[in-house]
Amino acid sequence: MPVDTRLDARYSDPKAQAEAWGRAVERLTAAEVFWLTTVRPDGRPHVTPLIAVWHEDALHFCTGPDERKARNLEANRRVVLTTGTNTLGEGFDLVIEGEAVRVTDEAALRALVDAYVAKYGEDWRFEVRDGAFLGDGGTALVFAVAPTTAFGFAKGDPFGQTRWRFNDTTEEP
Repeated sequence: MPVDTRLDARYSDPKAQAEAWGRAVERLTAAEVFWLTTVRPDGRPHVTPLIAVWHEDALHFCTGPDERKARNLEANRRVVLTTGTNTLGEGFDLVIEGEAVRVTDEAALRALVDAYVAKYGEDWRFEVRDGAFLGDGGTALVFAVAPTTAFGFAKGDPFGQTRWRFNDTTEEP
């Protein structure tokens, strides 16, 4: 749960209200595609689309150990995940900032397999082996991103920007 929820009046219609975190979680749970931003060792950003599931207060995604995003996470685990609508006048966009933490516990991984299948169907069923997912594409490392700060952008009438802060005190106001 966020420790602070605020509507940023600088970027919001006067009639806008802060969005409840519970509503943001509903949107995260329903979203099919996310964009993951990581940082390359030389400091350049890397952005890629992927699927993710909301489970136990975190977004979870997987990636092959040799993929660029996995190699980036070896050096810098801070990430941003975004999702929303690709329209200007309607919809709601979400930005989740946090740290990608590797999930290796086999019981947790089995629960995540169930979450992937429930959301995306049987094509996303994995075996759990050696602290990772195993599927047709080989081994996939699994990461959890619990939000430290999140932003919600309501588009249309009224437009508004909500910020949720969690237990990370390193973020600026």
